[in-house]
Amino acid sequence: MPGGQGQDSGPTSADPLTPSPADPAGTPPPGTARGTTGELDELLLGGPRTLSARELARLTGTDLETIRMYWRTLGLPSHDDDDVMFTERDAQALVRAQALVVDHGLDVRTVVTLVRALGHTSDRLALWQVEALVEDLATRYALDDTSARLLVLDRLADLAPLLEQQLLHSYRRHLAAVADRYAAEFGNLRDVTVDGSLLPLARAVGFADMVSFTRRTAGLGSTDLSLFVHRFETAARDVVAGAGGRVVKTIGDAVLFIADTPGAGAQVAIGLADAFGASLDVEAARGTGGLAEGARGVTPVRVGMVWGRVLSRFGDVFGPSVNLAARLTDVADPSTVLVDASTAQVLGGDPRFRLTEQPVRDLAGVGEVVPFRLESAPG
Repeated sequence: MPGGQGQDSGPTSADPLTPSPADPAGTPPPGTARGTTGELDELLLGGPRTLSARELARLTGTDLETIRMYWRTLGLPSHDDDDVMFTERDAQALVRAQALVVDHGLDVRTVVTLVRALGHTSDRLALWQVEALVEDLATRYALDDTSARLLVLDRLADLAPLLEQQLLHSYRRHLAAVADRYAAEFGNLRDVTVDGSLLPLARAVGFADMVSFTRRTAGLGSTDLSLFVHRFETAARDVVAGAGGRVVKTIGDAVLFIADTPGAGAQVAIGLADAFGASLDVEAARGTGGLAEGARGVTPVRVGMVWGRVLSRFGDVFGPSVNLAARLTDVADPSTVLVDASTAQVLGGDPRFRLTEQPVRDLAGVGEVVPFRLESAPG
């Protein structure tokens, strides 16, 4: 990320973002092409849309139903088979998808899963990034929402190559990180018999859930609500990554995280409870861009964490321990962490932690559980 830049005081005459004086919204003259046409099609799609689905099928040697399924799996809008919507790059992408079956022997259902993962992730990523750009431009240049969105369209041609390079770099780094974890965890187990009845991965899994989210955000405008949620998610991700865990997903006002060891999971859980109110000096943090600044200030979280076995699929995790962690979160006090008895037993010999047994709780969908409060050991 660039550094050493002074605070942006607004557009200047040399700034490509500067709207013309006659048109403060940055709207083009009447008749100018807008949207993903012309220059943007050339940049993003590799050229004009010259092919219909029928022509794409003939060009790639496949059938129309495969074309429809591929497009649908990517999560893109459907069109009539004779609508000219496709480019040469679409044909190349379809051929590469077919090569996963023909050249690499993957099952068609597996390829559908891989393509769906790309479509789902890309859709969310593109929307997330564009909305962030809209908010940035609206704030910096005091634009209304519509004007900011039109200005983003004008800037996409410049920004898209940079975002694409960052995407590829991030993807490769995360793929390498997965490979590193698999090598460390399973590299010595090639000849070891594994119980097939167990879920495959031993993981610490936990939730951090904002307290009274609805009440705290009631009446906030779009800008304040966006800042509120952004601060929470950014801080939560920083805590999770800093303690050695990974964010699986954010679910409205909650974060689902995992870690590869019980100790790392405990550090993540305690770190989240601590960062969101347990020891935050609100007055010291106010006005510094942290959690205490802005609308409604700091938001405490409840945290539940369980060490158990999970199934990892579709970018998510599943299993009884995930459900148990969620139910423990529901009954935890603000800025505290609860674990179950078996997790407490695993962590019991670790001098970094202190565990205090709590009264028996009847958890929805789980039954009676003896929770333990998890804290950092004093000293």
